Order: sequence, then C-alpha cells, then structure tokens
Amino acid sequence: MNLTVTEEAAKWYEEELDIDGNVDLRFYVRYGGVGGLQPGFSLAIKLEDPEEPIAETTTGPIHFFIEADDEWYFDEHSLEVTLDEKWNEPSFEYKK
Repeated sequence: MNLTVTEEAAKWYEEELDIDGNVDLRFYVRYGGVGGLQPGFSLAIKLEDPEEPIAETTTGPIHFFIEADDEWYFDEHSLEVTLDEKWNEPSFEYKK
C-alpha cells in the first residue's frame, strides 16, 4: 500500500489545522460519513504519533501515515490525497 499527498493538499491541512512546525497526521477509519471505500465508513484525521504505520509520506512539514489496524479498510488499495479545487477540500482516490 502506498500513500501520497500532493503539496496542495498538504498546504490545505497545514492552513486548516493551523500547523506551525513538523507534525504527524494520521488518516484513520471511522464509522459513518460519506464517500468512503467501505460502505458505512470514511476516513478521518488526527494529530498523533505513529506506532505501527503501514503507509507513510512526508509533504511539507506534515508526516502523513496510516496505521496497521486500519489496513482492512483499504482492501489492498493505495491512497492518493489531492486538493479538489472546486470545493477547496481534500479529495481521496483509492487505487488498486
């Protein structure tokens, strides 16, 4: 599994979360939400230290990662995070 985050998307997170300096940002699975890979679930974020990452990348000052306990959600897909310019928010694309 691979994780990529474009510079534009990383900048959005940096501005929205008022990030000043290097941080770790986790993508994790939550129950509910819309537009996820698995019905009834979606991705959420939180600032926390990685423990057992299965995918990670650093873009700008942000180290993005996904933990092993969320691997089931991705079903062997990689995640690409871009910025949807129309809505000015992150967009998630799952690639097999």
